[in-house]
Amino acid sequence: MIEINPSQEDIEIFKEERTTHPITRIRKRMDVLWLKSNGLTHKEIAKLSNVSINIVTKYLKMYKEGGIEEIRQVNYYQPQSQLIEFKSLLEAHFEKYPPASIKQAMNEIEQLTGLKRSETQIRKFLTKTLGLKRRKVACVPAKADLQKQEDFKKKALEPRLKEAKEGKRKVYFVDAAHFVLTPFLGFLWSITRIFIKAPAGRKRFSVLGALDAITHQLYTVTDEAYINAQSVCQLLIQIAQDNVGVPITLILDNARYQKCRIVWQLAEQLNIELLYIPPYSPNLNLIERLWKFVKNQCLYSRYYSDFELFKAAISDCLANSHTKYKTQLDSLLSLNFQTFNKSQFMDV
Repeated sequence: MIEINPSQEDIEIFKEERTTHPITRIRKRMDVLWLKSNGLTHKEIAKLSNVSINIVTKYLKMYKEGGIEEIRQVNYYQPQSQLIEFKSLLEAHFEKYPPASIKQAMNEIEQLTGLKRSETQIRKFLTKTLGLKRRKVACVPAKADLQKQEDFKKKALEPRLKEAKEGKRKVYFVDAAHFVLTPFLGFLWSITRIFIKAPAGRKRFSVLGALDAITHQLYTVTDEAYINAQSVCQLLIQIAQDNVGVPITLILDNARYQKCRIVWQLAEQLNIELLYIPPYSPNLNLIERLWKFVKNQCLYSRYYSDFELFKAAISDCLANSHTKYKTQLDSLLSLNFQTFNKSQFMDV
């Protein structure tokens, strides 16, 4: 029978860590040592600790040969995949050619390395080792100039937003949304597939909006046909009347009706700065998120039997953007603008 001669300090550690150590296996070892230090036989220790006599002997030998530090060591066996040898190669390959499915990745790995593995093993390698995730592909206008976007954001947009936060300026994001009376198909949890009726005709409800960057107050001009320069002028007058004596900046895209002489002349008279975002940069216009919210809230997977109901649903959603939906929109309309880098684009 193995005998040990623990110090009083070690006995106190046995007593403490037999119940408090975060690792179950080490708690078990400490329990065995604690019982042994109290003079129990190996058979009694095995019964009380719910381990075999051989395990009791093993733990006592570990302590006798290496002390407390040896008892606290836990060496788990972690087999290494042969694919680890090809990690850099596969990382570079999948960064350039992201696979559409696990099966595709499995075939490409076999071609590149000569190693055939199951789909389960490949999924684990992609997620755990390479850090890949299945993400939905997004689109961005092909003609977008990333450098111009970044320059506009840093040199023009952010300084004005800083003044707006300090109460020294009003900044509004301006854009038009054209809602057509047609099914907006979305996703629903359902027992069977749901079909949405498609109304006859394609009537249009157009909304020109100006969204306050800080308070999220919304100004709108609506039309059942098209938005034009006169619509923009109406919006400018509304904003100017409510912000007398305060510098005003409007962030707009490059739509022709927003970038014409009549609009420029009125803006100059009203002392409103018109700041145009770079072409093909909807990611820099905050109000785009509001239009997406409206579609999600009252259009996706909804059927409207006539145009008046359709128009009323949109108008009600916009009218309540600053009250009923304020909490949701305050989170959605944060001043964090998505930017891109070339490595995120797929050219193949």
